[in-house]
Parts: sequence; structure tokens; C-alpha cells
Amino acid sequence: MAVQIPIASGNVVGQEAADGSTEVRPDLSFKRETLVNVMFFGTPSSWVLIDTGIPGSAGSIKDISAKRFGEESRPECIVLTHGHFDHVGTLLELAGEWDVPVYAHVLEHPYLNGTLSYPSPDVWAGGGIMPLLSPLFPTSPVDVGARLHALPADHSVPAMPGWVCIHTPGHTPGHVSLWRESDRTIIAGDAFITTGQESAYEILVQRPEIHGPPRYFTPDWQAAKQSVQQLAALEPDLVLTGHGQALSGAEMRQALHKLADEFEAIAMPR
Repeated sequence: MAVQIPIASGNVVGQEAADGSTEVRPDLSFKRETLVNVMFFGTPSSWVLIDTGIPGSAGSIKDISAKRFGEESRPECIVLTHGHFDHVGTLLELAGEWDVPVYAHVLEHPYLNGTLSYPSPDVWAGGGIMPLLSPLFPTSPVDVGARLHALPADHSVPAMPGWVCIHTPGHTPGHVSLWRESDRTIIAGDAFITTGQESAYEILVQRPEIHGPPRYFTPDWQAAKQSVQQLAALEPDLVLTGHGQALSGAEMRQALHKLADEFEAIAMPR
């Protein structure tokens, strides 16, 4: 079992907004959809959906977006950190209904254009019941067709001024994180997470901790280590991840550096 790094609860940030999401910046909020976080960035005049949650969460996402941005609004685009089932569960439905482009790193495209399935999960990753259940999780690709586009080569993020895209592979080949230097905010996807995703109990209680990427779905641990080290070096003030609560402050940074420095002992399965 991997070591856990507790983070004091005072480092949890965000307040519940009227739309039911948790607002962590004036223009950034998230909603936990059972297993995973979905992020909303922008204002009523221009907004972006980041990841699309698990199957069955489209209604919740549309309800929040209508309250937050307006009944008739639709996003400029959908940006994906990666293509695992819990991050693209409503992608086909929402992209089709809104008729908007979908952006992902080019190395993630085979999993989003129907070409390639993800590797089988590691049931021996340990740490709880979720690795044992992981063979039940879909690994087959989705196909969003002509709506799929590559994130720009200049690292900009469409419709997200001030943000840059950072390639953070390991959890998947084309995994990306998003970084805004002006307020030192990271949207990390699953490059690292802030709750234990292997244990059903930890998923339920959402105890704030810094963890490596979900172990049962991470095939390239050396790349994952380098990605965490790259993100830790940014010295973020706030981190919003694919799983867990948003965290901020010195204790978060200390724990993130500890994860980067001791990645093999803390994050990697035995």
C-alpha cells in the first residue's frame, strides 16, 4: 500500500455557489460527480467545460451550466485532461447537444477517435477495493469524430486566456494539466490527486491528501513521476484535481514536493 500524506483540513478551499458547484476562483468552479470532478471556467459571455464526468452526469452538468452561465448558453469548447471513462462519460452527449469542439493532446486522440483502447487496469495495484473492481471500468475508446481537435502547439488553451497547457503524461500518454501563472492555479487532472482513489472509504469521505495518480489506471510510472515533479516545481497556490477537494497554501506545496521527492515510495504500487 502506498504511503498517504495528510493535509490539514484548513487547506481545503472553495465555497458552494448558487449553482451547486464549488467555486475556487471567481471564474473557476468544480462539481464532484460521484467519482470525479468536472470543472467550469469562465463567465456567461465565454466559458469552457473541462472534463465531462461519468456516464449519467450530463443532467447535473447542464443544470449547473444553465444556472452559472445562462439557460441558453453553451461552452466555447470542451477541454479534456485525458480520455478515461470517468472523464469522458458524457462527452458524446454534451458535445453533440452543444455542437462544440473538443480539445485534447494529440497523443490522447487515439482514445477519443475510436482507434485505441486503454491498457487493462492493474488489479494488483493495492490500497483498497477499487483496483479489484477496476476490470469492470470501461477501457474502450469513444469517438467524437470531426469535433476532436488537438490542443494548440503553442501551449495556449482555447477560450481560456491566461492559461497554458502542460503535457503531463504517465497516467495516460496524452494527459495534460492546465496552469495559470497570474494566480498560480493548477488544474492537474489525474497527474496527481487530492484523495485516495483506491479505497472506497476514502472516495466516500474525501479526506484531503496528496496522492499520485490512480494506481490501477497508471501504466507509465517514470513519466508520472516526472509530471509530478514538473507541477511541483511551479510552486502552485491552488490545486484542483480530477479527484478530491481543491487545496491551497504552504502545507499543500510541502506535501506536493514530498510526493515529487519520494514518488516511488509514496505513489507507486509495490
